[in-house]
Amino acid sequence: MKKLALVLAVVMVLSLGLTACGGSTSSTGTASSAPAGSSSSGSASDAAPAYNPDALQVKALDDNTLQVTLTARTPYFLELTAFPAYAPVQQATVEANGEAWAVDAATYIGNGPYKIAEWVPSSHITMVKNENYWNVDSLAGPDTLQFTLMEDDAAQLTAFQSGELDFIDAVPNDEIDALSSTPEFYKEGQIGTYYVSYNTQAAPFDDPLVRQAFTLAVDRDYICKQIGKSGQIPAGAFVSEGLSDAAEGSSFREVGGDYYDPTAGANEANLAKAKELLAEAGYPNGEGLPTITYLYNEGTAHQQIGEALQQMWGQLGATVTLESQEWATFLNTRKSGDYQVARNGWLGDYNDPISFLDMWITGGGNNDAQWSNAEFDSLIKQIKSSGDAEARMEMMHQAEDIIFDEWMLCPIYY
Repeated sequence: MKKLALVLAVVMVLSLGLTACGGSTSSTGTASSAPAGSSSSGSASDAAPAYNPDALQVKALDDNTLQVTLTARTPYFLELTAFPAYAPVQQATVEANGEAWAVDAATYIGNGPYKIAEWVPSSHITMVKNENYWNVDSLAGPDTLQFTLMEDDAAQLTAFQSGELDFIDAVPNDEIDALSSTPEFYKEGQIGTYYVSYNTQAAPFDDPLVRQAFTLAVDRDYICKQIGKSGQIPAGAFVSEGLSDAAEGSSFREVGGDYYDPTAGANEANLAKAKELLAEAGYPNGEGLPTITYLYNEGTAHQQIGEALQQMWGQLGATVTLESQEWATFLNTRKSGDYQVARNGWLGDYNDPISFLDMWITGGGNNDAQWSNAEFDSLIKQIKSSGDAEARMEMMHQAEDIIFDEWMLCPIYY
């Protein structure tokens, strides 16, 4: 446990002390990073070895120094050190328990200010202060925290109103208007996109024309204002608003623009175009289309959006049925590709558009669309090996262009 606390301190030093990584060297704190084949200056390291793609190029030089060797300059590297996937875990515990270490309170060993004392699946997780936390003396929070595991947002609200819960992160959409004027209600922004996944290997969505038609038929303004009601922004692309572009002060979304007009004023023209595309695909007025099943996970907002899409796609002549699954089952169904069209969403992990784009590489773990494009794969590989900020951004715009050349997903809102 003490070693875990020490590693966290190292990661904090890394994020505070490192000013460059990949294409140049720097070690202004006690952590270091060096590009392939070069050395890291200062007292933190010896010469870095040649990069070995088959080995993890991360090592502890001493009790307070972590050295990371990169294949190329990585502009968002410092942000990665704050991303949960990069949190250190105790090697002995993982090796002794395999994947089961992360689903048992006895073996879920972390380095945060609180540790898990009890985990009852589908009920609650109880956490207590971690006596081994590196800065435990500064902890001013409660001695115990209990997180109730509850999927039903209506049940969450009832429990909150009765005093059973002190905080909830979702409410039924039809309650938002009444709750928004109360002092307990808060809206927090996220860098993310709510979208629809097409299974590009399943008919009729194996045809880009059908995918484009279904995408254009969506009235995003209605979904945002009548269902979302929380400041959602109609999406005209996949990469969310809020991410930087190469030029100082510019945003990726402003530079890239929209791939179609997502505003209410364009709905009539979009729908007309959608009907033309569907006819071109061989389904005039929806004739010959198989019944479409829209899959979503439990939640009033997801259900209401599904019902709206059912009506909107019905204007194309499509017959759409709705299917709801509980969260774990839903994730497995979507990942396995056992669906036609499904609700989806993605939150950016760090301030770089690649966090939205590299999920679509062939065979990627988050590529629920079962999509494959060799040109796209090549661009992502080049982006990840380039240290040129302007070239990277240009290639990322090209990668997003390919997504909408093939219309392999349907953005709803940011």
